[in-house]
Amino acid sequence: MNRRNAIKALGAILPTLYLSKSYPLLASDTWSKVPFKPTWTSLENYKVPNWFRDAKFGIWAHWGPQCQPERGDWYARGMYQEGSDQYKYHVEKYGHPSKFGFKDVINIWKAEKWDPEALMDLYKRTGAQYFMTLANHHDNLDLYKSSHNNWNSLNFGPKKDIVGGWEKAARKRGFRFGVSVHAAHAWTWYETAQRADKNGPMQGVPYDGKLTKEEGKGTWWEGYDPQELYAQNHELSRDSLKDHKIHEQWHWDVNTGVSVPTEAYCTNFKDRTIELIDNYNPDVVYFDDTALPLWPISNVGLEIASHLYNKSIKDNKGKLEAVINGKILNEQQRKCMVWDIERGQSDKIEPEPWQTCTCIGAWHYDRRVYDRGRYKSAKTVIHMLVDVVSKNGNLLLSVPLRGDGSLDDKAQQVVEGIADWMQVNSEGIIGTRPWHSFGEGPAQKEAPALHAQGFNEGKGKPFTSEDIRFTQKGKVTYAFVMGVPSDKFIRIQSFGKNKNNSFEVKKARLLGYNKGLKFQQTNEGLTIALPDDFTPNPIAQVFKLS
Repeated sequence: MNRRNAIKALGAILPTLYLSKSYPLLASDTWSKVPFKPTWTSLENYKVPNWFRDAKFGIWAHWGPQCQPERGDWYARGMYQEGSDQYKYHVEKYGHPSKFGFKDVINIWKAEKWDPEALMDLYKRTGAQYFMTLANHHDNLDLYKSSHNNWNSLNFGPKKDIVGGWEKAARKRGFRFGVSVHAAHAWTWYETAQRADKNGPMQGVPYDGKLTKEEGKGTWWEGYDPQELYAQNHELSRDSLKDHKIHEQWHWDVNTGVSVPTEAYCTNFKDRTIELIDNYNPDVVYFDDTALPLWPISNVGLEIASHLYNKSIKDNKGKLEAVINGKILNEQQRKCMVWDIERGQSDKIEPEPWQTCTCIGAWHYDRRVYDRGRYKSAKTVIHMLVDVVSKNGNLLLSVPLRGDGSLDDKAQQVVEGIADWMQVNSEGIIGTRPWHSFGEGPAQKEAPALHAQGFNEGKGKPFTSEDIRFTQKGKVTYAFVMGVPSDKFIRIQSFGKNKNNSFEVKKARLLGYNKGLKFQQTNEGLTIALPDDFTPNPIAQVFKLS
């Protein structure tokens, strides 16, 4: 049997092996006594808790050792791709990856300016209702106290409990707390660390991805096994030398030639994640995976999900308060967790609550974004937030931190701008639900389609004051005018007396303005006169209609 057929056959029997041998609880009566079993059918009984539906806005610290070089996302993979920007930068700054690998980057990451208390005070001003921290990334370093992974932030780098520090500061300020887990893919993601240069003076010299514990004698990492970090004691995936092949193999479809992780690897990932959940009690767990981690080659993702939900019910006296974010979900899976769209938005009101995750810059800090003034503006973020909320979604916004843990002045300015707008207008966001229509205006006519897990952000027509979005809360409907009106009148066609789902407007207010407004409602629409003494907000105006 050739390798491809062997992998295909292994993929077909792995789920059975996991169910029958590795996880005997699945075949016992234990699961029948708890609300959720580790199956998609059982998880379909999930209901998104109201706190998450009300929250609408969260802040994310997508921050870890890959921020230390300040050269952008996926650095721990890109630094091993000969000829790439990150490889060239790494060789110049740190040395050749055979001598100074990512384990060494972890060692110099000290997070010396990290102040979670001060940062959380700032984030609180934005009106965000939940805060999320990176628990681990594809680089496989756990940023919490882990008894199942020696490569964690208490043993290396900052020698601090990063997740614990964030959790304490977040809960003190009333945030719901979340963790993002990305490490399931380290097995294939780090395959670039197995390579060697094909050209130049270091041609043929292996990078450090296959170092062993025995080779650490006399080094700073003596006594630790690099394979616990890199997980590269395995055969490469098919076409692994093609840098973009990993995206085709992200779904763990054995037919793509992806290298199948061992049972021990999958079990270790499960143990690490369960320990994270049990010790830090997150309200939200974000998985950077298609559906759940390691699905369908392993059942551990389903076991983690059922464990989280059952624990939440137990901890909250029978009430399920936990949320799981997953990507690229089918219709069944969208009933089991909250669908996350990365850097993108839906073009309609979704029947189930969902989430957009995005960043004002790069996912991992990139100094070039700062130097070139490429951060999203507060206006861009608010427009995205309003549009997402009008369609039954939440916005999770990553604010980049430098390697040392500090927030640069330009990023802080963006956050301050968001806070200023939200302090006046957040009642139209927090605790709302979609109206019968999400909105009107020209931008929607050019709304781009979603691609894979998202990535349609910024590809549509920019919002103008002709674009209006709606939310509602009880008997009140909020209308967001996205920009500065071109004249002294706001015209909303959706509230014409002859329109479906319209209602008689008896009172109109403008958030941030304490006086009454003049308006007229006809069959063609609602016209609101802007007062002469009102200065429009450059981001958006919010009208409260009842």
